[in-house]
Amino acid sequence: QVQLVESGGGLVQAGGSLKLSCAASGSILSITTMGWYRQAPGKQRELVADITSGGSTNYADFAKGRFTISRDNAKNMVYLQMDGLKPEDTAVYYCRGQRAFSPGAYWGQGTQVTVSS
Repeated sequence: QVQLVESGGGLVQAGGSLKLSCAASGSILSITTMGWYRQAPGKQRELVADITSGGSTNYADFAKGRFTISRDNAKNMVYLQMDGLKPEDTAVYYCRGQRAFSPGAYWGQGTQVTVSS
């Protein structure tokens, strides 16, 4: 079993920055790609960015140029640096870990990000 715990959310003004962290514990070797997703009220959960165990990254169009995902395999951590935040970035941000040996994924409990205008 794997546990994912996010931190770093909060309230920030438009144009500001936040850095989210996701700490993974448990059967870490059972995780491959790690990612950040978000869900705004009344909207579906969507991909923000993900990163493979080898460091290859993938970003949603809205995240390109503003957000940076990184991973520290030695510390079992994944980060999301968010710069140039906009009110439309307001959402609950979730950490996700793709299962290596079976379908499905592990999810964290989420961290709230609120961007004021």
